[in-house]
Amino acid sequence: MSRIFILNGPNLNLLGTREPSIYGTTTLAEIEAGLKAMADRAGAEIAFAQSNHEGVLVDLVQEKRDWADVFIVNAGAYTHTSVALRDALAATGKRLIEVHLSNVHRREAFRRHSYLSEIAEGVMAGFGPHVYRLALEYVLIKAERATP
Repeated sequence: MSRIFILNGPNLNLLGTREPSIYGTTTLAEIEAGLKAMADRAGAEIAFAQSNHEGVLVDLVQEKRDWADVFIVNAGAYTHTSVALRDALAATGKRLIEVHLSNVHRREAFRRHSYLSEIAEGVMAGFGPHVYRLALEYVLIKAERATP
């Protein structure tokens, strides 16, 4: 059974109301409910957390490092600024899937650099809330293929 930890960074608690033209109208709670249902159907365990504070995100990664098999992370603005979060994720030795609701490569230049991408197994961006479902689907399919 896979254990998946989904971590969301700053301002993602505002999904549904924050810049809907960029991020859509789906709330973080709605995304999490859909992912929980997917994980339950697959027999996987899933946990979620969100924080607007960099140190809290680092603490959460450290707390889940022994529990999680895979981290799916939308670090928000910390994607582009946080070496500390990158180092915490790298130190887990676990798989990392990086997700972004918007296509960061079509936005401001500073959003085009990610401290997480070089340690991520894959990056999904630009498909709105579907990036989470696609990332989880990938993780579940890969786990299924690895099971004898």
